[in-house]
Amino acid sequence: MSTQAERLARFAAELRFDAIPAPVVRFTENLLVDWFGSTVGGQGARPVQSIARFVQTMGPADGASEIVARGRGSSPWGAAMANAAASHVAEQDDVHNGAVFHPATVVFPPALAVAQAVGASGRQLIAACVAGYEVGIRVGEFLGRSHYKVFHTTGTAGTLAAAAATGSLLGLDGARMRHAFGSAGTQSAGLWEFLRTAADSKQLHTAHAAGAGLMAAYLAQDGFTGAADIFTGAQGMAAGMSHDADPARLTDGLGERWATAETSFKWHASCRHTHPAADALLAVVRQHGLQPGDIAQVVAHVHQGALDVLGPVVDPRTVHQSKFSMGTVLALVAQFGHAGLTEFEREYRSAPTQALRERVSMVLDPEVDAAYPRRWIGKVTVTTTDGRSLHGRVDEPKGDPGNTLTRDEIAAKALRLAAYSGTVAPADLQRALDRLWQVADWPRTPWLLERA
Repeated sequence: MSTQAERLARFAAELRFDAIPAPVVRFTENLLVDWFGSTVGGQGARPVQSIARFVQTMGPADGASEIVARGRGSSPWGAAMANAAASHVAEQDDVHNGAVFHPATVVFPPALAVAQAVGASGRQLIAACVAGYEVGIRVGEFLGRSHYKVFHTTGTAGTLAAAAATGSLLGLDGARMRHAFGSAGTQSAGLWEFLRTAADSKQLHTAHAAGAGLMAAYLAQDGFTGAADIFTGAQGMAAGMSHDADPARLTDGLGERWATAETSFKWHASCRHTHPAADALLAVVRQHGLQPGDIAQVVAHVHQGALDVLGPVVDPRTVHQSKFSMGTVLALVAQFGHAGLTEFEREYRSAPTQALRERVSMVLDPEVDAAYPRRWIGKVTVTTTDGRSLHGRVDEPKGDPGNTLTRDEIAAKALRLAAYSGTVAPADLQRALDRLWQVADWPRTPWLLERA
């Protein structure tokens, strides 16, 4: 019998555009546009600029692969790294609930960079991206909940996703794709410790995953070999990075279950673990007409993963760290009805926000925890200053597959992100969006924005 690694590699290598159902193709177009908005929105961030300068210093000074919103190119590796860093910093890129994994930020950067370099068509690009999503999501699900307690899954499973997308565009066969997986998996990295001190590592995680996966595929094309069973081997990823790995998840429904279309869009500009409670609180505020001064206490009923990731952030000192503070996010939602980029930038340390933040707590909820990660239920209990106890609940936060964003909402979100960063004029961004919606018709993958 073939191993899970062989089956997954063969699927990624052999997937073609015509085998992908039309609704999945349309959904992938939505994901691409959403990713582009996050990439433009993140270009002005200091950690992103640092990684972009590193890429440009290492060279080449110009190349066929676009560093989005910078008007210049690089090698596929350099562009993939720079764009992967940019698309993750605004905390608006997509997420797959069951895998607890952000696919776009590690799939689209290497896929776009390689497609531009090799002259791939839009349909080839879509097929490669779907291969990346399908592989990365399954690897994240395989690694399980214990993995996420210490490891940032987007940095670990993301290397495999990037290798799959790149390998598809390079035309790797199943055997070489498996070697690419072996080389990608041995480079998997990303630890959550950075959150405690507001370090910049999260952007390095995605940049490294995109670059390492791309490198693994190019090496495999050249005959470089990797571990035959990087997933379940005696000293493979499961052995070193998980206590509850489930190998069956690696090949679950290949070619029948399209995990790509299960991906959620992010509405609030914060860690996804805050979104269910944020939407539940917003429902209470709207239903009862509450003002911030009416709120004496908020208890967010959460899953263990939220406690693991958000718990260490008790006094956020930077805008980015505040996006991992449940108290800050709920305080912004209570005041403004949305925790967006502007709200974080202007208000995360304001006196009203800090006062509300101190009135928020998290508790482990058995129902919420049992449903996680397949479902991210939001539950809050709000105690008002006049003594009422109000309860809010959402079963599908805004952006989830059953409560997804429309194309108009995705485009509006991209325009907001561009306006926030100030790196792309609205007219230029709109032209890029119009082009991106037509990706399946591209005879050759172009630059998304004009060269400088």
